[in-house]
Amino acid sequence: MKYIFLFIPAIGWGLMPLFVAGVKKSSIYNQIVGSVLGAFIFGAIVTAILRPAFDATTFLFAMLAGALWTVGQVGQYVGYANIGVSETMPISTGLQLIGVPLVGVLIFGEWSSSQAKLFGFLGIIALIIGVVFTSLTDEGTEEGNKKNQVSTLIILVFTTLGYISSSSIPKALKGSGVTIFLGETVGMIIAVLIYLICTKQIKVLKEKQSYQVIPAGLVYAVAALSYILSVQENGVNLAFVMSQLCVVISTIGGMIFLGERKTKKGYVYTAIGLILIVAGAILTSIF
Repeated sequence: MKYIFLFIPAIGWGLMPLFVAGVKKSSIYNQIVGSVLGAFIFGAIVTAILRPAFDATTFLFAMLAGALWTVGQVGQYVGYANIGVSETMPISTGLQLIGVPLVGVLIFGEWSSSQAKLFGFLGIIALIIGVVFTSLTDEGTEEGNKKNQVSTLIILVFTTLGYISSSSIPKALKGSGVTIFLGETVGMIIAVLIYLICTKQIKVLKEKQSYQVIPAGLVYAVAALSYILSVQENGVNLAFVMSQLCVVISTIGGMIFLGERKTKKGYVYTAIGLILIVAGAILTSIF
């Protein structure tokens, strides 16, 4: 069963951008509200059904992880709006692929053997090169507001630290995966409310687009709960790196379902990038 949990996050997180993109005229505020509401609804339902044991310390740390996830997700939505998905995803994914495995190695003692470290770092290099290749597919387009590029990249770099922390915290928690996930969703809601208050965007709670994004949050939630269980069963490095295969699904899904067109060179770059991503994931997971 633990190997099934390895692939569910990749599928869910790969499909999530397609669900979000399907909601026309939604702002980043609508997107983060809908995503968080969907996650909370799923977490509450699963908790009510399974009634897991409750541990206050675990729940509080899980809330912190959820709040940090919100920071990372808002940064990613800002990136989509300002510089486009093709620039945002490689940077965000690349930083996470560096940060999360390093946390696993330095803090949790994973990749203990020299052979594991060698192939692990080779895998990370392949993954990073792979996402760079996928970013080359839209080169030369007028995607995004280029005037905001530098400031957006700075925001993206710092907010990605939220993703890295959120992905790593579950490894240190020993409680029920369901309890951890519910705690995360509560932390997400608190963080989103603070974000809306600080940006004076409480009004989005009345907008229909916020609730139309809820299905994307449900898809995210299934993936996130599976990720928590996978971290506990398979370790941070293996669970996280395999989850990043979502880049493959979102890239192919964007071309098929969202009608994204590329030049012949763009398709070649995409194919090379996806092959490197899969190869990198295999290298980091076989030892």
